[in-house]
Amino acid sequence: MTSEHVELLQGTLDLIVLRALSTMGPLHAYALATRLAQVSDHPLSLNQGTLYPALVRLEHKGLIKGTWQKTESNREAKYYRITKSGEADLKRQAERWRRLAGLVDKLLLDPKHSES
Repeated sequence: MTSEHVELLQGTLDLIVLRALSTMGPLHAYALATRLAQVSDHPLSLNQGTLYPALVRLEHKGLIKGTWQKTESNREAKYYRITKSGEADLKRQAERWRRLAGLVDKLLLDPKHSES
């Protein structure tokens, strides 16, 4: 069985992180990456070089807020939660994504645009 890694379009990771925090509640980065890998139908590789810059970017924009707390294993970790402005941005981004996905589906499924 071959493993195909999902390549994320720029900006898509922000949408995924916001959605995950909105539905799953506050999580630290490792738990977030683990949970996203579990719910993904495809191998979704979120390494530190991918996820941490997204978390920093989202926190800098005020879309998420991080607070230091103890983990289940009594370790200090930064837990991230979505903010009210993050929820509003999530709604906007999700709508934009649905429009884009609809366009791509239309182009891929329309027989006038398919290859001969």
